Amino acid sequence: MKTNRILITVFIVGVLLLIPFIAMQFNNEVVWTASDFVIMGILLLLTGLAINMTFVKVSARRNRFILSAIILIVFLLIWAELAVGIFGTPFAGS
Repeated sequence: MKTNRILITVFIVGVLLLIPFIAMQFNNEVVWTASDFVIMGILLLLTGLAINMTFVKVSARRNRFILSAIILIVFLLIWAELAVGIFGTPFAGS
């Protein structure tokens, strides 16, 4: 069962990374490099695995929800920082 969850997470990450890849084929506004795909793949995979771990290790439903929400908020903040540099950190490239 544990392996199935990991495989499902990897499959979902792959499907999500297909969205910008396909958009690049039809639109000149989406310009991702190989490093963009690698970084986003790592970020999505770590987020998915962290949420999976939360569902496996935490038994209380309320605590699962709170921890998953925190993980998603951190993911969105990192994504926004990498995309547009909302905090102005050096790793955003701004």
